Amino acid sequence: MTAAPLLSAFRQSLGEAWAGGAGALLPLGFLGGAAVLVPLGIGSDADTLRAVGPGILWVALALSSLVTLERIFQADAEDGTLDLWLQAGAPVSAIAAAKTLAHWLSAGLPLALFSPLLALMFQAEASPALLVNVGLYALGSLAFFFWGGVGAALSATVRRGGLLISLIALPLYVPTAIFGALAMSGGPGSTGAPLLLAASTLFACAVAPYAMAAALRLAAD
Repeated sequence: MTAAPLLSAFRQSLGEAWAGGAGALLPLGFLGGAAVLVPLGIGSDADTLRAVGPGILWVALALSSLVTLERIFQADAEDGTLDLWLQAGAPVSAIAAAKTLAHWLSAGLPLALFSPLLALMFQAEASPALLVNVGLYALGSLAFFFWGGVGAALSATVRRGGLLISLIALPLYVPTAIFGALAMSGGPGSTGAPLLLAASTLFACAVAPYAMAAALRLAAD
């Protein structure tokens, strides 16, 4: 196994993530818009906002991660690059993981850094706990991108496959969203929720690349 195909795929995906000049701005705008609309809809009661805030932010984070996933493998399938990846001296699962990680660094990590600022809108306390939340959001968004990558691989040959990606990925997002919201709620079970969130992310990182590889092989046939 050689690292050259992995580095090439990683660099290519970093460029694709910023194609068209959008980069992280589109998912950040989606996340901010979704978070701003909720207080307008449910009112400004501080207790209500504090209660629903963690869940709303995790749902918004999950949906925002879907915005750029269509780009991960579609261009490779259209221009023949996918066939070259399948013949490269590296496992397809590792290449898929490298491309997904590049997209997460371009869009998922900025979402994780931005989310604690939006939590202040939901009456979250401005404390060092917000820095801890950054790590939780980063873990969760990484799982979202890897599960979303499975949907992106399955729809690589489908034009305008965003809806298909959503249908495939959203059910896989459920455990991560539940554990993430629970970890920040402060309610019963919140103490062990960060460990469950970390476990769900590790499971996604371990399983999703092989699912992506199988889907890409089917797309190339």
